[in-house]
Amino acid sequence: MGVDVDVDVDVDVESDDPVPLARLLAMAYRAMIDGLHERLRAAGWHDVRPPYGFVLLAARDAPSTTGELAALMGITKQATSKLLDQMAAARLIRRNDNEADGRVKNITLAPRGRRLLAAVERIYAELEGEWAGVVGSTSVDAMRTDLTRVLRRQNDGALPPIRPTW
Repeated sequence: MGVDVDVDVDVDVESDDPVPLARLLAMAYRAMIDGLHERLRAAGWHDVRPPYGFVLLAARDAPSTTGELAALMGITKQATSKLLDQMAAARLIRRNDNEADGRVKNITLAPRGRRLLAAVERIYAELEGEWAGVVGSTSVDAMRTDLTRVLRRQNDGALPPIRPTW
């Protein structure tokens, strides 16, 4: 017993309607991340994967545990542990004993992880400079100020942690 439904969807790709901000932010984020990883590879960072950035930023701010990183990233402890194994093998992080609980390891940045974060910040500055070449540095600064203001307002005055969107 089937129902015959004729759906005629008229999509106007030449519409003057503004593109939703969420879509533009997603496209801009993807462009920044793709540009970042292209430049990292060109600079010799061939063993860096996008998920590493979330761990490195969390570990930069304070020692983290596998459980904390799993919660931040929205993946299992087992998947997080596998990711941390890769990052430790690449000498980006260290697993240190936790004085309060011997079963727990504190994840901290290794010197190579700090150098990677410094390279990332330099590349982000280059990419933002390219955006400024298109819209002007005043517009880029205003965008940063406005986004910071919105995010702080939504998060009790603090910027939220960087989390993957998978």
